[in-house]
Amino acid sequence: MYLSRRLLALPLGLAATAAIGLVPGAAATGGPPGPAAAPGEPLSYVVNSATDPATLDRVEAATADAGGTVVATYPEIGVTVAHAADADFGDRLRAVPGVQSAGATRTAPLRSTAAGPEQGPWEGRFRAYEDRGAAGAASADAASAGAASAGARARTVPPEPLEADQWSLRVVRADRAHALATGSPDVTVGVLDNGVDDTHPDLAANFSAAQSADCVDGVADTTPGAWRPDPEGAAAGHGTWVAGQIAAPRNGVGVAGVAPDVTVASIRASAPGGGYIYAESAVCALVFAADHGIDIANMSFSMDPWHFVCADDPDQRAILDAVSRAGRYATGEGVLQVAAAGNGSRDLADPAFTDAESPSDGTPAERTVDPAECPVLPHMLPGVLSAASVGSEGLKSDHSDHGLGAIDIAAPGGDDYQIPDTPSKDPYVLSTWPGGTYASGPGTSAATAQVSGVAALLKSTHPYASPAKLSALLAAQADNPGCPEVYDPDGDGVENAVCEGDDRRNGFYGAGITDALDAVRR
Repeated sequence: MYLSRRLLALPLGLAATAAIGLVPGAAATGGPPGPAAAPGEPLSYVVNSATDPATLDRVEAATADAGGTVVATYPEIGVTVAHAADADFGDRLRAVPGVQSAGATRTAPLRSTAAGPEQGPWEGRFRAYEDRGAAGAASADAASAGAASAGARARTVPPEPLEADQWSLRVVRADRAHALATGSPDVTVGVLDNGVDDTHPDLAANFSAAQSADCVDGVADTTPGAWRPDPEGAAAGHGTWVAGQIAAPRNGVGVAGVAPDVTVASIRASAPGGGYIYAESAVCALVFAADHGIDIANMSFSMDPWHFVCADDPDQRAILDAVSRAGRYATGEGVLQVAAAGNGSRDLADPAFTDAESPSDGTPAERTVDPAECPVLPHMLPGVLSAASVGSEGLKSDHSDHGLGAIDIAAPGGDDYQIPDTPSKDPYVLSTWPGGTYASGPGTSAATAQVSGVAALLKSTHPYASPAKLSALLAAQADNPGCPEVYDPDGDGVENAVCEGDDRRNGFYGAGITDALDAVRR
């Protein structure tokens, strides 16, 4: 998840990366180590094959012959999830007729799945709303008054109690858009994350349990409440925080979402505590979304354990193949996928990028990669919208990844150097948090949620629009400030990043900053 390297998410662009099977040979030097599990400890695998019944039967038989166990089969896309302890399992399955790729989805053994990544610098940056101190924590009445002074008098909808601190709504003009449209409950945004607290008073009315599940183990568990977050971990509220930004209703409680009348669902894809998201979880989540009427999949994460996934390694190739198949299937079933671009201030157009973070579940080994051939999943897959982050002034967030061709669109994610004129002066994005509380946090995870919210407004007024049409509408209605002459947000005289492109499309904002008002009035 995007917090320690990931949780401020990167996952929602139409980046020009090759589909699996067309990758001409990924450029990765200083090859990564293989699975780190000790002999005899099981790993999880994905086996990608033809979809005919005979081939799927051969895969099942070969899995058993190799001492493995089939966990789930997705015949629509030819992906089988299996557990096996045999170190040669991948090689044995790759030799089966009809199998195109097979490999381990992790380097750590299954027994360590629940631990999740160690807390990183982003995980401590979520702030409980009530803990900001007298200077920042305005009362509900004062917050409402602040919203009015910020321009709410011109609206035909009353502000929510904490809306004065929701500067993000004003950047995307959602506060003004709500006077015209608030979205349709027939549109559902699936939050693929670490769980959503559907009992939150600012989410319960818009939540769909029938479209929710837990996909952590690679097979959908629809047991009531399985989709809720585990209370462990500093980032356990991440999915709830994302969901509120999308669809918190205008109900006189707390905050408002960008699309306050659309439906939200939780498809849990990360291990307890906001931990790892592996290929089998992403495949399960995307297929579940496609099969359960999800219109927009919000993916505020990047995947583990490989930050860049290179097809010249058999394990990574299998991951890329499996997730690509699931993504194509979801797109074909009408699901628009929006994913986070990442929070490492990285230039994803750099053809000789140094990846020092992989594998995230083992001991990272530095390697040089070309992101055009070793994409970051899921946001660099074809058909996925990649969202970058801006602060309250509409300037690229210092933390946000960038790169011409790697970013499709931008939205609020906060920035320490851009301080809003709000009661709390909090530069982060305020939203719901488990237990009926509220918190603020930064990152491209928030940007992804804001884009998903605007996409939901568009889907509400264009119910028959395909994912490609929605992407085009989002791009057409975005506002692009163009590249700044010099990008120096901390004011130290040193340029922090270089923006390439023009005011139609560039590496900081893609097509521009998403605009909810234009989305509902055009």
